[in-house]
Amino acid sequence: MTDAEGEGRQSPYTDLDRPPLRELAVNKAVVRPGGLWRRIEVVRETGSTNADVADAARGGEGEGFVLVAEAQSAGRGRLGRTWSAPARSGLFLSVLVRPGDVAPARWGWLPLLAGTAVRTAVEAVSGVPVRLKWPNDLIVVDDADSDDGADSDADSNKDTAAHAYGAARKLGGILVERVETSSGPAAVVGVGLNVSLRRDELPAGHATSLVLEGAKAADRDTVLRSVLREIERWYTDWSVTGGDPMASGLASAYVASCATLGRRVRVELPGGAPVEGEAVGLDGDGRLLVRSGGSERAFGAGDVVHLR
Repeated sequence: MTDAEGEGRQSPYTDLDRPPLRELAVNKAVVRPGGLWRRIEVVRETGSTNADVADAARGGEGEGFVLVAEAQSAGRGRLGRTWSAPARSGLFLSVLVRPGDVAPARWGWLPLLAGTAVRTAVEAVSGVPVRLKWPNDLIVVDDADSDDGADSDADSNKDTAAHAYGAARKLGGILVERVETSSGPAAVVGVGLNVSLRRDELPAGHATSLVLEGAKAADRDTVLRSVLREIERWYTDWSVTGGDPMASGLASAYVASCATLGRRVRVELPGGAPVEGEAVGLDGDGRLLVRSGGSERAFGAGDVVHLR
């Protein structure tokens, strides 16, 4: 990236279709006394917001810190994948939580909580019907689309994606990492969401963006506020119940929005043979239950592929 000042970086005002986030306005809208969020910082560019927030946690940063980057040079996803996108074309953020009152065994629900919260927020603001691929990929599936049609960009993008990857198109992803600190364990929740990517900017044939899906609203400030409010709502409800997925309503909400359940899948395991079967549900720790060969197996990690 280059700007008019010759510093090798793009000016935040170069692309008028992608204005910079308004840090002060977002703080005023979301940070409140007694709330989860304490401070929201927006930076022009960083390597990885997850890495930065993890470092902050080790340095004593308290719960409720949010870091948002206009661009990332070393963004990371699940299973070591990289995440990249043009500056200000999406939301790239990480939040710090310290669920000390929740038993470690229930921390496995945090990725599903984050997915549920972000899905709810994005769908409410954009009108795009978003589903979840276990554990927390944000996807758009043709059979979940509304019947009132979409614009030509959305239709063309669906045709292209469907040819290579079937009906599902990835809108975003979430990475949750546990961090050990001197004041106890913490969790960093990273969110990457494609907002205004154009077709020629898509990183892969199965990717999409809110704009390409015909979103009724795709203002990043608005989406960011909605995402943070929903994370706060779901995290608070989950925490006050001691992380109980049933009492907090998390389990039922997740199951209702998960496109993985009830279909044939292939689970690709690191260093192991893949397992094919039917995704039949979740266990008490949020692991995916797959029925294969007459028995059920629970998977807490691995890459899940939706089969036709």
